[in-house]
This record gives sequence, C-alpha cells and structure tokens, in this order.
Amino acid sequence: MRKRTEPVALEHERCAAAGSSSSGSAAAALDADCRLKQNLRLTGPAAAEPRCAADAGMKRALGRRKGVWLRLRKILFCVLGLYIAIPFLIKLCPGIQAKLIFLNFVRVPYFIDLKKPQDQGLNHTCNYYLQPEEDVTIGVWHTVPAVWWKNAQGKDQMWYEDALASSHPIILYLHGNAGTRSSCVREATRSQRRGRPSTETGLLRGQGRGPVWHQGWGDSVGTPSERGMTYDALHVFDWIKARSGDNPVYIWGHSLGTGVATNLVRRLCERETPPDALILESPFTNIREEAKSHPFSVIYRYFPGFDWFFLDPITSSGIKFANDENVKHISCPLLILHAEDDPVVPFQLGRKLYSIAAPARSFRDFKVQFVPFHSDLGYRHKYIYKSPELPRILRLQQGPGSSPDPSMWSELV
Repeated sequence: MRKRTEPVALEHERCAAAGSSSSGSAAAALDADCRLKQNLRLTGPAAAEPRCAADAGMKRALGRRKGVWLRLRKILFCVLGLYIAIPFLIKLCPGIQAKLIFLNFVRVPYFIDLKKPQDQGLNHTCNYYLQPEEDVTIGVWHTVPAVWWKNAQGKDQMWYEDALASSHPIILYLHGNAGTRSSCVREATRSQRRGRPSTETGLLRGQGRGPVWHQGWGDSVGTPSERGMTYDALHVFDWIKARSGDNPVYIWGHSLGTGVATNLVRRLCERETPPDALILESPFTNIREEAKSHPFSVIYRYFPGFDWFFLDPITSSGIKFANDENVKHISCPLLILHAEDDPVVPFQLGRKLYSIAAPARSFRDFKVQFVPFHSDLGYRHKYIYKSPELPRILRLQQGPGSSPDPSMWSELV
C-alpha cells in the first residue's frame, strides 16, 4: 500500500508545483498586459491628438468651401434671373426705355443753381425761362462771345436780348442726354478762356421737356419726349429770330440733340424758313440703330428677340429721332463732325448719315461736309470742342451786313 501511495503523492506534488508555476507565469503575463494597456492609455491621446486636429481643420476648410460655393451659386442664380427678367420688364414697361434714352434724371453736377451761371464763373451768361405753351417752362442760358466778357458782367436780361441784334452769328445749341445746360456751356467757355477765337455771339442752350409728363432736364418743367423737345426747339428758334433780325442763326446738335436738330430743321425747311446752317456733332442715323450700337446693349445684343424686347418699345413710345430720314428733307448747308474713337455713337453711324445726306436732292444747292477727327486726338464723344481747328472749320464769322453764303463750307477741312 505504501508503494502505491508514494507515487500518487509525488504526482500530486508535481501537479501542484506545475500549477503554482503556471499560475505565477499567468499572473506575470497579466501584469505585463496591464502595464502595456496603461502605457497605451497614457501615450495614446498625445499620439492621436495631432491626427484629430488635422481632421477637424480639414472639416472646417471643407465647410468654408462649401459655404462659399453655395453663396456663389445663389449670386449666380440671382444675376441670371435678373438678366432674364430685365428684357421682360422693359417690354412690359416701355417708359423705362424712354428714361434710359433721355437720362434726364441724371443731373451732373448736381449741386448747382442753374439760375446763377455766374456762380460757375460764367459772367457773360444769362439765364432765361421761356414758355412754349401754358404750364410749360424751359430753361435757357444765353452766352455772349468771350470778347464781351467784361461788358456783360452785371447786365440784365434786356441787355442780353439786345445783344442778339448785333451783327454776329448766333448758335442754337441742342445738347445730348443726361447732365444739365451748365456742363455744356462750361466746356465751351473753358476753350474760350484758353485763348481760342470765339465762334459764337449768341449761344442758346435749351432744355427739352415733354408736354404732359412730370419732370424734365435741370429745372425745366415736364419730362422729355421727342415731340415736346422738337416743339421747344422750334419755340426758341422763333424767339431768337424775333430779336436777331437778319443775323445768321445756326442750329448745332450734339449726340441725342442731333435728333432734335434734324427734326427742327426739317420743319423749318418745310415752312420755308431754314436756318443758315445745320451742324451735327457725333450724330447717329436713327435711334434704333444707335440703341443697337450703344455699349450698354452689348450684354443683350445677341439675346433672342433683342429687337422685340428692346427696340420695339422705343418705337412704341413715340421715339424715332430719324436723322437718316430727316436729312432727305433739309435744304441748308450741313456740317457733320465725328471722332473716330467715339465710344457712345459709333463713328460708322456718322459716316453712314453723311452717305445718305450727300446725294439727297434737297442738298443740291448746298454743301454737305463730313469732318472726321482721328482717334489719336482722343476727342471721343464730347471733346471735339477742344480741337484748335474748330474755329477755322466752322467759318461762322460774318461781317456786318453780310448775308448767309450757301458755300460757307468751301474751305472746311
């Protein structure tokens, strides 16, 4: 029995020893694993923190880009919607197109008392208010030659009206759109002050108005219309002739004012009282071609239905300014001035108008002259008055008692 039990006891001791050794190694392994996890917990956040910061930065950048793109899309859709809506708005409200043509609501310079041209240094200018019809008033500035500068200071309206009866020629100037009569006269006066010979004795710059609308240029009553502006110009012309006697009177139109000028002269010729000459500065053929060629029309020029949306409303508003048709019925000397670098009224429109007028039967006894100004001179749309050759070109000086000469343009360049 003892022999049998001894091996069993020895086996139990070995198992116990093995168990104790294995439990010790397991405990050691568990301790090592705990230490490793603790080390990972201690070192893990520091190692992962840069990666989390980079991810957050990328998310913020992507969010900003997405926000910018959404804003750009909104702006793009708004611009596109406005671009498409404007033609329909103009078609439904033709008065908008008339406002854009006349631009009478633009008053530059704004803070000027048009009743006091002396405040602008124009001591040889007098402000008038004429009434073409009841409840209609138009403002006019009368500027005498620079040689009368000193004599004109402090004189009243009667003195200026008497000056119209002198032996010097008179210019009725019809300005273009926007601005006021102050800007027109000041430009001409600056050129006189620089020593250029004066080519005008009476310079009347009228303001247009409409017969029934609410606001006109400057301080004139009413809103412009082609019919109203033409009637105003006719009234001013008759007012001048009633005070100037046999002195020559010339009609000068600039830009949009060329349309008024040809309307006026055509009516004067029809009633057999033509002016002594017609001068057109930066003219166009008709308002439809001018609107189509204007730089503002570039963004819509190739828009489907451009004529229907933009040009037909002009015609439906009664605005034609058909210079190309009017020149066929004018019988007086004609001078056309145009700068090659004109960005508002393209040079080719002035050249085209000349090609229409030159062979017209109404001019068979009168000279038609076209004077271009090279683009290098930089006269553009409204600076032809700076040309030192202009006094010689115009040839308006007439001696006392002289009569208008149909060949007065024979020496023009």
